[in-house]
Amino acid sequence: MVAFTTFGGVGGISRSRARVCSESSEKFLGRTSVYPDKDLVVIALGGNALLRRGEKLSHENQRHNAHTAAEAIAKVINAGYRVCITHGNGPQVGFLALMMPETRLDVLDAQTEGAIGYVVDLELSNTLGSGKQVVTMLTQVIVNEHDPAFENPTKFIGPQYSEEQVEELTGRGYVLKKDGDHWRRVVPSPRPVHIIESEAIRVLLENDVTVVCTGGGGIPVVVKDDQRHGVDAVVDKDIASRVLAGQIGAKYLLLLTDADGVYRPDEFAKEGSKPIGRVSADDLKEQLESFPDGSMRPKVLAATQFAHMILGGVCGVGRLSDALEILQGTRGTIVEATDAQGFI
Repeated sequence: MVAFTTFGGVGGISRSRARVCSESSEKFLGRTSVYPDKDLVVIALGGNALLRRGEKLSHENQRHNAHTAAEAIAKVINAGYRVCITHGNGPQVGFLALMMPETRLDVLDAQTEGAIGYVVDLELSNTLGSGKQVVTMLTQVIVNEHDPAFENPTKFIGPQYSEEQVEELTGRGYVLKKDGDHWRRVVPSPRPVHIIESEAIRVLLENDVTVVCTGGGGIPVVVKDDQRHGVDAVVDKDIASRVLAGQIGAKYLLLLTDADGVYRPDEFAKEGSKPIGRVSADDLKEQLESFPDGSMRPKVLAATQFAHMILGGVCGVGRLSDALEILQGTRGTIVEATDAQGFI
């Protein structure tokens, strides 16, 4: 894709190699699906949609929330769409990092991608029944080793901390920033450039297999001398989902969370405020810098980029339980290019 050729040497890759990968991805955008009448949707589940704020990190809570997610996703599939599911991992990878402080984040990313993917896969398979296939795939994403995000951590992970805990955690080497009224650890979140397994994902989707992938934004790697190397970071799931959607030729991108849509920052806390309804990508992009970094801003950025990138592509942002209604344009925030036709 275009984003893959932005840097002179993406993740240590030469410009010529980046071009080959870009051409390979675009070649597959022209392939014909076995199910051409079924539009392709990428559904991105927020980490807080699977582990709600304040909930204990337990198998029972995650499975209960995954079941709720599965019911919402099943409605979309049963309405006649092909679906690719991504998910966040902020709470989970943060807790794992506390348990295994010596383990690199890319390894913890892989662990959470497998564990959360399994739970989502299990609940969705049970909800859909044996007539539908669901596959979970570990996914690696190429990032640029010189990305400035490595010097400016912004990705929230793990639990909330009080003011009294900040000094102790800072002494451990953690970088913490305010997240609402509490503090949370932040880690580097480099921009995703290319999803390595996108062609395999596309083949499965073309054959009407529902795919769970790019969990936690995928496992971040750089490429040096044609060899991959994991890096200590957590990629933003919404931006990675946008990259994935472009590579596999999705028509719709749904960014689902625990909020019912995108609120203008100056109206969010006001009584009676309502989320933005239908909006052009150009208008929303002009307000990008006013949204909080590390929370809603990545969603707004991913939404505007996707609407501009895919001809007729539309992005919906809203509550998990409203997935089908957002896709139909009756709930949530609907972001489309100025000349887009909207949801059909």
